[in-house]
Amino acid sequence: MDKAIGVIDSGVGGLTVVHELMRQLPKEQLIYLGDTARCPYGPRTKEEVKKYTWEMVDFLLTKDIKMLVIACNTATAFTLNDLKEKLDIPVIGVIQPGARAAIKFTRNNQVGIIGTEGTVSSSAYTHALKKIKTDIHVTALACPLFVPMVEKGILSGGQAMEVVNESLQPLKNDREMDTLILGCTHYPLLKDTIQEVMGNHVTIISSSEETARETSTILDVHQLLNKEELAPVHQFYTTGDLEIFIEISKSIFKEAHFQMLTIKNANISQNQVS
Repeated sequence: MDKAIGVIDSGVGGLTVVHELMRQLPKEQLIYLGDTARCPYGPRTKEEVKKYTWEMVDFLLTKDIKMLVIACNTATAFTLNDLKEKLDIPVIGVIQPGARAAIKFTRNNQVGIIGTEGTVSSSAYTHALKKIKTDIHVTALACPLFVPMVEKGILSGGQAMEVVNESLQPLKNDREMDTLILGCTHYPLLKDTIQEVMGNHVTIISSSEETARETSTILDVHQLLNKEELAPVHQFYTTGDLEIFIEISKSIFKEAHFQMLTIKNANISQNQVS
């Protein structure tokens, strides 16, 4: 079997990116690591995020991966450049693809961003958007309650609606905004609720599709695409509660895809799997 693509996230949110990678690159094996034990990363310091991200990367490097996808916006904001400099494999984050998608869909240059405290305070999306289009108007809002709720498996229903509605109140009054970037890979798991709260006049952007498309392009350029015909078996690892991780995985992946997974616990600080 050809070498795998490594994917890291602070928890289960990156599974939305993995789902799209599996759809667009069905021949590629994926090794996913979600640091659910230390999630969320958003409120953590830059130094903590960098330390935890490197521990995840070091774990995946023992699997001899051919490319790294950082499916965490906070980790992308704080570590992407460092990882690109120090690793000898291609590295991609989720911020640039998300920004490009928003530019493509906005009709009036009024773009909103919701993310963790770390992502919003880094201004990484604002910089990425303005680098592409200098006259774009950006409004950013931190939604710290979303990630803990998703990690508990609360993805819909009354509680999810209440939290999302209250959190997005500052943006609901902005009638000019026509595009909203989900600046955290956990948030697509709440997409239907977010869309209902914001209204159908707002286009919701998830970076997952664009990230997968860019991953495919990079693999092609570097001649790393898998040529084998055997269906891959994907390896999923979590540092936290295995049962919750499995249940959320089942809710994201169809039965056919779920049967292609092996899911285990990982102790990333010692690079051990139990």
